[in-house]
Amino acid sequence: MSQPVKVFIISHQSLRNRGEPVSHTLNFSLLILTMRAIKQLDEWLAKAESGFLVFLLFLMVFLAFGQVILRNFLNSGLLWTDIFLRQLVLWVGFLGASLAVRERRHISIDVLPQFISDTYKPFVEILVNLSAGMITVFLAVASWKFVQLEMEFPTILFLDLPAWIFQTILPISFAVISLRYFLHVCDGSIKLWQKK
Repeated sequence: MSQPVKVFIISHQSLRNRGEPVSHTLNFSLLILTMRAIKQLDEWLAKAESGFLVFLLFLMVFLAFGQVILRNFLNSGLLWTDIFLRQLVLWVGFLGASLAVRERRHISIDVLPQFISDTYKPFVEILVNLSAGMITVFLAVASWKFVQLEMEFPTILFLDLPAWIFQTILPISFAVISLRYFLHVCDGSIKLWQKK
């Protein structure tokens, strides 16, 4: 028996034991199955992001070191390397931010939770994650409009490559970050519901 089916049966049985109606039981079990599928997709995405991040960091170190060698020892250099490195820093930063949100290691202000009782902390966490998710959705839409504008009136960076190619990381990463915040909201909500 596959794991999602086991989870469905276990969740279904535990809810029936609590006296929940069958329709609520099935809805909740389907929600858990859907969440597991999305989390599995998120896990694969995180592995791909991590691998790509390592590749980009290696490429940045290689290009920067190569540029130093070329400038200091051969009195030459590649004109496009500095511009390309700046674009790679943008990609590394946004990929890192996406992974930080997944691991809940992003920058956060935790003054308010210190003054809230433990009873209300899960509700505040859900509210904060929901707000951050909605904000990043707006940022994803705005950055996509920005990229579309760059496509219409392209700025050429180097080697006849338009800037919008490198700016696509903005809407993609904001969309992934918002997905991860909404996953945190769902996780928190399910944990609260199971405590009842």
